[in-house]
Amino acid sequence: MIETRHFLPDEASTTAYGAALAEDLQPGDLVLLKGDLGAGKSTLARALVRALVGDPELEVPSPSFALVQPYERPAGPVLHADLYRLGSASEIEELGLFDRPEAIVIVEWPERAPELDRLATLTLSLAIPPGGVGRELIVQRAHPAETASGLPGT
Repeated sequence: MIETRHFLPDEASTTAYGAALAEDLQPGDLVLLKGDLGAGKSTLARALVRALVGDPELEVPSPSFALVQPYERPAGPVLHADLYRLGSASEIEELGLFDRPEAIVIVEWPERAPELDRLATLTLSLAIPPGGVGRELIVQRAHPAETASGLPGT
């Protein structure tokens, strides 16, 4: 596991970081977004989706009620999931997140399905620092050998 830490002073820097990070994502990657309410998970997810799809003005609604919002692109789909309302971890199979191995999967609130941790290619943990200004970001990138064989991120 490779870990780096960043300070994102405002929403614009969070968006820029997400757009830059999207350039490194590959088909089959699983990206987990962790953090408390208001930490910036949705802002970062929207930036990732918009950059991956190549449309900075794309409407990226929160998938809180649908649980999964798909986006098509020539290089393969992007699936944006929000597990906040997931009833139990066993429901993760029903969402179809891993039905298309070429998909890049972005998951908010992965704490609702802890088994996703071992499958993650990238885990982004956001926190509001003391004083409430900006965001602290911890990026954990798995080595290819650390992800489960035959599953996303391998």
